[in-house]
Amino acid sequence: MPDTIHLQTPLKDEDLLKLKTGDKIYISGTVYTARDAAHKRLVELLEQGKELPFDVVGSVIYYVGPAPAPPGKPIGSAGPTTSYRMDSYAPALMDAGLKGMIGKGPRDKSVIDSMVKNKAVYFAAIGGAAVVIADSIKEAKVIAYEDLGPEAIREMKVENFPCIVANDTNGNDIYKQGVAKYKQV
Repeated sequence: MPDTIHLQTPLKDEDLLKLKTGDKIYISGTVYTARDAAHKRLVELLEQGKELPFDVVGSVIYYVGPAPAPPGKPIGSAGPTTSYRMDSYAPALMDAGLKGMIGKGPRDKSVIDSMVKNKAVYFAAIGGAAVVIADSIKEAKVIAYEDLGPEAIREMKVENFPCIVANDTNGNDIYKQGVAKYKQV
């Protein structure tokens, strides 16, 4: 039976090493948003030896391009985007200290290998639950690449952001485990 675990950012190795695929997670603290265009710029900064627009060490990046905030809300609908578009950039960010990624869909083997090497985790957010997810976001502000519109990097303060462990620090993959489990039936 999967555990239910509350995590606080910045994430620490000792917390991540205990996680298993399928664990239900509630994240509180600071989470950053970024999609492929922002990831490309972040990796270019790393390649140039320049500073990133936020401290990546122990950080979590949520792959999302949120809808505009309705009156009285910090953010609009905020459902996860498909993660494979960030696969070519994720290892460089993990090498720089990124510890968590949130999105939907499976990851490439090179990304999973980098998670094992860097003791990082990939969390799956539930597609179709964008309004529920948005309720866990208490503050959101653009901190970089405003020209990217919804894909700008945002710093969000979250309380009990719901997700599950899709890939743990041991390289386990819920997408492969799920298929194997149901092939036995």
